Amino acid sequence: MTSQTAVSTASSSTTGTAPLRLAVVVGSTREGRFGPKVARWFTERAALRDDMDVEVIDLADTPLPFDLTHTPGPEESRALQAVSPRLDAADAYAVITPEYNHSYPAALKNAIDWHYSQWRAKPVGFVSYGGISGGLRAVEHLRPVFAEVHAVTVRDSVSFHNAWDLFGPEGRLTDSAAADKAATTMLDQLHWWGRALRTARETSPYGG
Repeated sequence: MTSQTAVSTASSSTTGTAPLRLAVVVGSTREGRFGPKVARWFTERAALRDDMDVEVIDLADTPLPFDLTHTPGPEESRALQAVSPRLDAADAYAVITPEYNHSYPAALKNAIDWHYSQWRAKPVGFVSYGGISGGLRAVEHLRPVFAEVHAVTVRDSVSFHNAWDLFGPEGRLTDSAAADKAATTMLDQLHWWGRALRTARETSPYGG
């Protein structure tokens, strides 16, 4: 084995065992939104793992322009700089989404559409909330959107049906057993796909 090969192998081995970089994207920007409560619960669950580094990207704190362009000007570039490099650095994503009129928020679609290479060959999981449907219709609309940008959506998700009845006055989930179990299942799937795809991208850059 040459020294160059040895260094390359050692580097791949180190990367393979490094914690997965998980970006939690909070998709609601509406006034009085419920999303931060759900996001806080999920982020705290994910942060308990030692195989993931978690970062929150709240689209309400980092608004993106609604006029899409291939040649962003200074103002658009500044807005994108607060989001794009963080999405690019992530190995996997967890999207927190409400359900508005049987679908997901415009701000979330806008964030997806502003980006392309950042999503490619990476896994996406969903945490949804809403009324009787628990936001699941929004999730089903998001799956083909992420497929179009070559992301891989994991099978299992977390959903909160009639979410406002499940969280107490201080914004804490009152009975978390079922949700904790669902989150663990989804995070396990994100971790498996995240590590597998990270290794694959490093071994053979994705060209789909």
